[in-house]
Amino acid sequence: MFEQLTQLVQQFGTDAVVNNNAVPNEQNEAVMEEAGCSILSGLKDMVAGGNLGDIAGMLSGKTPIDMNNPVVAELAGKVTGNLGSKFGLSPEVAGGVADGLIPKVLGGLVNKANDTGDSSFQISDLVNAISGGSGNSGLMDAVSKYGGQFGLDQNADGKVDAGDAMAAVTKNTGGLGGLLGKLFGR
Repeated sequence: MFEQLTQLVQQFGTDAVVNNNAVPNEQNEAVMEEAGCSILSGLKDMVAGGNLGDIAGMLSGKTPIDMNNPVVAELAGKVTGNLGSKFGLSPEVAGGVADGLIPKVLGGLVNKANDTGDSSFQISDLVNAISGGSGNSGLMDAVSKYGGQFGLDQNADGKVDAGDAMAAVTKNTGGLGGLLGKLFGR
């Protein structure tokens, strides 16, 4: 999961960090690395602190991923503080980096995790990474609950998982029988 997060920070860091004249060019890479580490550790801290509802809402698409989202706001505070203390950036500059980076990175993570066409990264991978490997506990249950409320539980088994991705594909294509029928002209 850290690799996907790092890629997204690099992807979205151009505007928030590299093109930001207030961030010294020699610190660009270190600032982006610190932002990625702070996002991941912040998510882990939230899970450890029991903030499952807000995270589950974000992961399931229940809440928009913007600065009004409590998860984004909390992470922005953490990233802002870390960038200020480690790189001497003013609160305004560090806050600007956090505000410009965090919603895009989290949105990218959630989109990638929910992309049924990309099997390289699943929502359960994200949940496991931020819950210390106990992803099938409270957080995954909360994601399943919220996901079920928003139509993500495609196969009506009461949880949101890889089976739902398969169900979504088979519903849209007529299933394996429909596919074989088309192949053989039936």
